[in-house]
Amino acid sequence: MTTQTWNLDTTHSSVAFTVRHMVVAKVHGRFSRFEGTLTLPESGELTGATAEVRIDAASIDTQVEARDNHLRSADFFDVERFPRLTFRSREVTQKGKNVQIAGDLTLHGVTRPVVLETEYLGRMTDPFGTERVAFSASTRIDRKDFGLTWNQALEAGGVLVGERIDITLEVQAVKAAAAKAA
Repeated sequence: MTTQTWNLDTTHSSVAFTVRHMVVAKVHGRFSRFEGTLTLPESGELTGATAEVRIDAASIDTQVEARDNHLRSADFFDVERFPRLTFRSREVTQKGKNVQIAGDLTLHGVTRPVVLETEYLGRMTDPFGTERVAFSASTRIDRKDFGLTWNQALEAGGVLVGERIDITLEVQAVKAAAAKAA
């Protein structure tokens, strides 16, 4: 199978998340520094593709500096000990524009399997002659599965930070190198 390597275009991509706050609200955040590669079959079929992404944990941004600093601390991401989050695919399957990417997410030093429900948005050449491919993906994790257990009970009931984290990815990648036989 002939494959092609693609690099994430971080200026046109995003890694974002949502978590419940004080039971009734949601906080939105993102990571501003990440990199990754995709290896896609030249045939255009995505089954058999691979993905690998590395995220700088310290780049977390919820638009509140004090909260971001707390999230970087040992109570949450502990960026001194665990500076990166990583995702590495194990299996990619495609049915039309719908793609499932099963892989391993490592967060806070713990690796767990996740499945990214992914929509293939297409492949095109931009006005500058650069080939691009685009995807939207999402998954849901339980932060406690990754050892992120800090919380605070609320006087009115419930806890300050929800356990479920919804992750969304908007990805554009650009062709990196000449095709190779695999």
